[in-house]
Amino acid sequence: MRASRRGSVDPFIVMDVLEAARAAEAAGRRIVHMEIGQPSTPAPAAARAALARAMEEGALGYTVSLGLPALRARIARLYGEWYGVDLDPARVVVTAGSSGAFVLAFTALFDAGEKVALGEPGYPSYRQILKALSLQPVGIPTRLEDRYQPRPEDIPDDVAGLIVASPANPSGTMLSKPALGALIAEAHARDIAFVSDEIYHGLHYEGRAVSALEVSDDVYVINSFSKYFSMTGWRVGWMVVPPDHVRLVERLAQNMFICPPHASQIAALAALDCGEELEGNRAVYAENRRLMLEGLPKAGFTRIAPPDGAFYIYADVSAMTDDSRALAAEILEGAGVAVTPGLDFDPVRGTRTLRFSYAGATADIREGLERLARFMATRS
Repeated sequence: MRASRRGSVDPFIVMDVLEAARAAEAAGRRIVHMEIGQPSTPAPAAARAALARAMEEGALGYTVSLGLPALRARIARLYGEWYGVDLDPARVVVTAGSSGAFVLAFTALFDAGEKVALGEPGYPSYRQILKALSLQPVGIPTRLEDRYQPRPEDIPDDVAGLIVASPANPSGTMLSKPALGALIAEAHARDIAFVSDEIYHGLHYEGRAVSALEVSDDVYVINSFSKYFSMTGWRVGWMVVPPDHVRLVERLAQNMFICPPHASQIAALAALDCGEELEGNRAVYAENRRLMLEGLPKAGFTRIAPPDGAFYIYADVSAMTDDSRALAAEILEGAGVAVTPGLDFDPVRGTRTLRFSYAGATADIREGLERLARFMATRS
């Protein structure tokens, strides 16, 4: 049967690594997972309890396309609590995970064939979703000395949009308010749509993350319950859009998704009031980060930008290899530690980088670092 060119997207390499790690586990090996960006902590207890009650009380059918009004109002309140931003709940769009938000955002903002800029290294699904929507991703090669974040002068000519992530995947680095403001100002001056990926907000370890909404209302902001709220499999996220884009996005959401999952929305609403438990989770990742920053250099991984947030460290391994996929496979086989080749995040320079995730349990992080140090010592 015929297939569209839009469907010819690249694989998500981390999932291939995960499959190889699972195969090793099925063969009886113990593997330490440093490849996958999934919290080891569960969804908040109150969120799970709220859904259990709702399931006993009645059917969970369609909600309005933009999401439960109570959830949208509570998300808007979060912006006041976290950032001091007074946000109209009408601008909040609840989505089927951040992935659903990206599909809606890119469809609402761009016409087929237009170019959209994104920093590299960056989240691989940006590129693939853009391609599937007949858009052209344009990579901005960022630098270690800039902590893998783009600068205003790096924005290419003739682009219709710019995607920025802070904290970023795979580097975990954040933009300061002046740096974020400079990017937004440059985008506005050139009539470039600005999309801010903020799905790792809440997972910060020194200074807090800055929202694009602290700078401008004329932006799209995308967030999710997957990371800070530990709800990856629940597939619920949100975005904030300018007031004049609410109806535009609503029409698209009605036709593309009907509505976000009702059950997940109920759990998400309860999760927003689980601050003590969530901060306890963040403390786990803070300790994991400390261990990684101490242990990775001992294993020979010294060229890194210390992460400000999220739960990743991106390492330049050009002194070791120009084939990161082969090195990741070698580490999996020799050390029993699964890590992600940089090719997922930078299709040009990713042959010389690896991403390490510290989203796992602290005991696993300790073990993984010990294994890495032993293995890399024998390799050198």
